[in-house]
Amino acid sequence: MKTKFKIPNTFTIVFAIIAFCAALTWILNSGQFERETVVVDGHERNVVVPNSYHKVEQSPQTWQIFTSFFKGFERTSSIIVFILMIGGAFWIINETNAINRGIGFFLSDMQRFHHNKVLSKIGVNNILIIAIMLMFSLFGSVFGMSEETIAFIVIFVPLAVSMGYDSITGVLICYAAAHVGFAGAMLNPFTIGIAQGLAGLPTFSGIGYRFLCWCVLTIVAIVFTLVYANYVKKNPEKSLTFEIDKFWREKTSEANISQPLTKSGKKAWIIYIAISLVLIFLAIKMPQTDISVGLGNKRIVVFPILASIFVFLGFFATRKSLHHLILVILLFTILILVTGVLGYGWYVMEIAGLFFTMGILSGFAFGMDFDTIFKEFISGCKDILSAALIVGLAGGIIVVLEDGKIIDTILFAIANAMDGAGRIGSSATMYAMQNLLNLIIPSGSAKAALTIPMMTEWSDLMQIPRQLTVLAFQFGDGFTNMITPTSGVLIGVLGVAKIPYSIWFKFVWKFILVLVVLGFILLLPPLFYGFAGF
Repeated sequence: MKTKFKIPNTFTIVFAIIAFCAALTWILNSGQFERETVVVDGHERNVVVPNSYHKVEQSPQTWQIFTSFFKGFERTSSIIVFILMIGGAFWIINETNAINRGIGFFLSDMQRFHHNKVLSKIGVNNILIIAIMLMFSLFGSVFGMSEETIAFIVIFVPLAVSMGYDSITGVLICYAAAHVGFAGAMLNPFTIGIAQGLAGLPTFSGIGYRFLCWCVLTIVAIVFTLVYANYVKKNPEKSLTFEIDKFWREKTSEANISQPLTKSGKKAWIIYIAISLVLIFLAIKMPQTDISVGLGNKRIVVFPILASIFVFLGFFATRKSLHHLILVILLFTILILVTGVLGYGWYVMEIAGLFFTMGILSGFAFGMDFDTIFKEFISGCKDILSAALIVGLAGGIIVVLEDGKIIDTILFAIANAMDGAGRIGSSATMYAMQNLLNLIIPSGSAKAALTIPMMTEWSDLMQIPRQLTVLAFQFGDGFTNMITPTSGVLIGVLGVAKIPYSIWFKFVWKFILVLVVLGFILLLPPLFYGFAGF
């Protein structure tokens, strides 16, 4: 009798990769490029000096396999804390049952549209998936949404499951959409802005062709998601996460969704008034906000609008039920998140603090005392702890490669493969290199500083437009982020969604392969036609 193959635990897979990388440090020569400091858009960047690679003393990794976990925690500490705070905050919200009730309200409202002949023919759920994916793809393309998607998983995974899909669909409609947009970015300052600055190109030039690329990639991602989502809806047992999704099905069961509404008490009105006063204060203190999108900067009256809407909407929500008030608080948390990212340069620390505040306010409005609120917060941290731990372990992969001093060796070897490859061959090699490097260096800005200075020199020698070099970097940086175990964001998203990495890999590798091939095809037209900016 054949023994059924058991898919390894995510921890086992990542630890095996660390051990493999440690073995490479014994096989490959240690080497380094010289680096110099340049200023890009007002920020100093350490970049590689072309033709400066030299061998250094060998640094094989042995027992460092085990210390890499500790160093990985240090390296990814911001993402780890972000995941824990998000998990704790949403656990408080979950205890109020507000999100489940919100899903119930939403599904009930959606039923009305099913009676519309035109909408029912297209599919109301299909329209919803398209709208959500367009929004997240645009966010990824315009301001580089990535880490922020972790917070949205808690909303869209249970929503997808309650609509008859699975947790993978929930991850596709927000996380995957954002990263496809990230790959086909038009104005992403973290990839396009830095790479073009290092390549000596006008910032965000060539946007016309990149817009075309974004459209093509987003359409492919949407079609793929719709086909998969409808397949799962018809054959739920064939989903790779059918058994795992039992957790989400229980959370979004009819019993949870249709529980009686809780009437707002005294504490709820106190929270409503307190938030209203804070927003009014911000409206007076900061009547206008400079919203930055790419190089564009526009002053918009944000907080006065938010304050006015909350005072009005929050009042009626509080009157209606406690669940409605908490949902309004969640909605405004998301709106303030977007304002903070675009207007005030927020990153994971500020976003984590925002959701932490949301959790405390929601718990207090629900009638919890502070002891209960923090007890629930700790429970949420415990529930999400495995996701945080795997992020730290995955960070150890990069630690072993860096301490073993073989990252530059790998880069140098790939670069030598470009000799005599011709224009198409060189473009393909650059693109392949960016995809491969992304498996060990998921940071777009770090990879740009490492590769762009050399790539631009090679592209000049091969008469390849520098803009195409940036495009190859952009695609290579985006696609494989959705599969590499070194990406803290991916591991965090999967942890929150409760999808093992092995199952995600088994599902997504064909989709990533399609995107990689499509990316190469999109690199070819600028080689032969003079697109603006190329």
